[in-house]
Amino acid sequence: MVELPPLATLYTPYRVLICDLRSDQLLDVLPLWGVSFDEFLGKTGSLRATVHLVTAELAARARAALIPGRTGLWVERAGAIWWGGILWTTSLASDEHGALSLALQAATWDSYLSHRILFDSHQATAVDQFDIVRNLISYTAAQPGGDIGIEAGTELSGVRRDRTYSRYDQPFIRDLVEQLSRVERGFEWRIASTRDPDTGRRIKRLQLGHPVIRAGAAEVVLTRPGPILSYTWPVDATGKANTWQARGASVNRNQTADSHPLLSPLVTSSADIAAGWPRLDGSADYSTVEQQETLDAHARADAAAHLAPQTVPSITVRLDGQISPALLGATARVKITDLWWPEGMTARHRIIGISVTPPERGRPESAQLLLEAT
Repeated sequence: MVELPPLATLYTPYRVLICDLRSDQLLDVLPLWGVSFDEFLGKTGSLRATVHLVTAELAARARAALIPGRTGLWVERAGAIWWGGILWTTSLASDEHGALSLALQAATWDSYLSHRILFDSHQATAVDQFDIVRNLISYTAAQPGGDIGIEAGTELSGVRRDRTYSRYDQPFIRDLVEQLSRVERGFEWRIASTRDPDTGRRIKRLQLGHPVIRAGAAEVVLTRPGPILSYTWPVDATGKANTWQARGASVNRNQTADSHPLLSPLVTSSADIAAGWPRLDGSADYSTVEQQETLDAHARADAAAHLAPQTVPSITVRLDGQISPALLGATARVKITDLWWPEGMTARHRIIGISVTPPERGRPESAQLLLEAT
């Protein structure tokens, strides 16, 4: 049994558990400084921290436990799991006085799928898209050394897909899941870090939601003045497009003829142009897509996603009993009154990301929430 020493700052409710990635056996709990971590829907989250190697004993423990690529990290806050992921890089540094520190960078469990390749062809005909995802992850777990304990449910989206993945393309599993999720009538996914309330077992749970992940039965109300400490409200039209075309794989098998990629029809928003917007073109490459129907569905989904200027507000809030990573997918009612909105602004947004900064000396505990309009 490994004794669990407290985190370096005794007044923080956080600690980081260091475990073997495959077995999840607890290896150590080391004092970490400068800890910050984030998690998102549809994007890999990260953790950054530093171990100050102030004694030979601490250096030996860190050297034994912190092995990039085979070490799992779990962040606990007041006994609850708030983050989990894989240690991918460490950087040992010595200053001019000989003081040693080890900088850590880790990424959420889904990053593992970016290191797994589909080496066998895979075909699905009229299969629910959630089952396609589970089958791909089951494939990774079935290979020797490939099971890191990702658990999946049995929920269905009701959307059936035909997909053929060729081993000759050598696609990464995460890319296949991400591409499937972004097609028309797609879904959101993440690998959530939780704890079984009965057994206390740490769980890596595949979470799927169609068309999006929803969490929380009640809205979270956030106000400024109030718990909102600061915010940014960007509006970015650089990625806006009202005419879109997707480009697929070359389907010409005749080596003597010119090769041309598969193209979707132009998807144009006449209403947007009639409303006064200039024509703005966009495109995307899907080099492994050989079916016209699949490529057209990608084009329609991309066109819808790029039609409006991108607005992804973020707000920084004080951490209290209502804020935790479990709110990913929950609805927040944001109320702001200031010089920009003197009459007051109220809007409903879905929480799609959270970045947590634990407290340290001179730095209060806070969380930045990334929002998406509902």
